[in-house]
Amino acid sequence: MRIIPILTAGAVSVFLYALVIEREALLAFASGTDTGDAGTATKTSEAAPEAADKDEDRVRVVALRSTARNINSAVVLRGRTAAKRQVEVRAETTARVISAPLRKGKHVHEGEALCKLDTGTRPAELSEAKARLIEAKARHPEAEARLQEAHALLREAQINLTAAEKLSKDGYASETRLAAAEAAERTALASIASAESGLSATAAGIEAAAAGVSAAEKELEHVTILAPFDGLLESDSAELGSLLQPGSLCATVIQLDEIKLVGFVPEAEVDRVTTGAIARAKLASGAEVEGRVTFVSRSADSETRTFEVEITVPNADLSIRDGQTADISIEAPGTKAHLLPQSSLTLNNIGQLGVRLVGQDERVDFMPVTLIGDTTEGVWLSGLPETVSVIIVGQEFVTKGVAVHTTFKEAF
Repeated sequence: MRIIPILTAGAVSVFLYALVIEREALLAFASGTDTGDAGTATKTSEAAPEAADKDEDRVRVVALRSTARNINSAVVLRGRTAAKRQVEVRAETTARVISAPLRKGKHVHEGEALCKLDTGTRPAELSEAKARLIEAKARHPEAEARLQEAHALLREAQINLTAAEKLSKDGYASETRLAAAEAAERTALASIASAESGLSATAAGIEAAAAGVSAAEKELEHVTILAPFDGLLESDSAELGSLLQPGSLCATVIQLDEIKLVGFVPEAEVDRVTTGAIARAKLASGAEVEGRVTFVSRSADSETRTFEVEITVPNADLSIRDGQTADISIEAPGTKAHLLPQSSLTLNNIGQLGVRLVGQDERVDFMPVTLIGDTTEGVWLSGLPETVSVIIVGQEFVTKGVAVHTTFKEAF
C-alpha cells in the first residue's frame, strides 16, 4: 500500500524537474523539435537584443516645441480700500453744545457747522480786548510828544552850553554857570532816552492789546466747529447739551469721491511698480475697478519687509466703501515667457525648479526656470531660450545627458 504513494511522488518530482529545469527541451519535445534545434533557437534569441537598433534601448519621451511669447506680467497683491481723507473733528475749547446733532451718513460741505457751542463770556472778553487796544493806541501820540519835547530841551541846553563856554573863555561867565549848562545838556539827553523808552513801551502795549483781540476772536471762532472738507458723516455729531473739552470728538468726516487701494508689495517686486502705472482690482463684493498708482513707499515695513503702495480710484457714485478687501493687479513691463503644462516642471538633484529639454543628438538637458504666473491652460515660465523642445511626458524617468527617443507634440 505504501509503494503506490512513493511511486506517485517520484513521478511528480520528475515532471516538475522537467517543467522547471528542462523547460526548453520539454517544449521542443512537445512541438516535435529536437533539443539541438531548441538550443540553437535560444542562442538566436539571446543574440537578438545585441543586434537590435539602438533606438530600442532609448527611453521614449514626448516633447513640445515651444516658442517664447510676450506677456504682460502684472504684480499681484492683496489689499483693502481706504477713504481718500478721514478726519476726526475735535473741539478746541471748553463749552456746552447748543446745536442739534447731525446724524451719521449725512453729506456735509466744507465750512458747514457740525457743532455749535455756547459762547459764554467770550463776546465780552473780545470787547474788553478791543477796548485795551484803543487805550494802547491812544497813548502813542502822548509818547511821541514827550520825545519831541525832550529833543527841544536838548537843543536849548546845547545852545546855552555853547554860550556859557564862549563867555567863560572870555572871562565873562563863571565856572558855575558853565557847569550848570553842561548839567542841563545831560538832563536833556536823559529825557530823550526816557521818552524813547516810553514810546517803545507804548508800541509794545499796542501789540499786546492787538494779540489779545486776536486771541479773543479765535476763542470765539472755536465755539463753531466746521467741516474741513466735503464728505459724509461717519458718526453722529456731539449730542445737544453735552460738554466738550479740548480734544473731545465732535464728529468724524470721510471723503469717498475718490478711494484709495492700499496694498503691500514684496521687496523682490517693488522695482516693477512705478507711479502712474495702471492698476485693476476686484473687490470682495465682485465689483471691478481701475485706477493709477499714486504712491510707492520708499521705506519698507520693519517686520514684513514690504513696501506700501497706494492706488487712486474714482468713486463719484460713492459705491466703493472704506475697508473692503481687494485683489489688486498692477501692470508691469512685459516679458517673454513660455506657456507649458504644469506637469512639465521638475526638480534637479539640488532642488532647482526647472524643465528637461531635448538637446543635440536627442540627449536630455536640464534648465532652471522662473514661474511668472499660472492659468487654466498651463504655467508661464521665463529663463528659457527663444525656442526649446521641452519634455512633457517621461521627464521624471531621465536625467541630464541621457539619450532619448522623442515623439513631438506640436501644439499645446
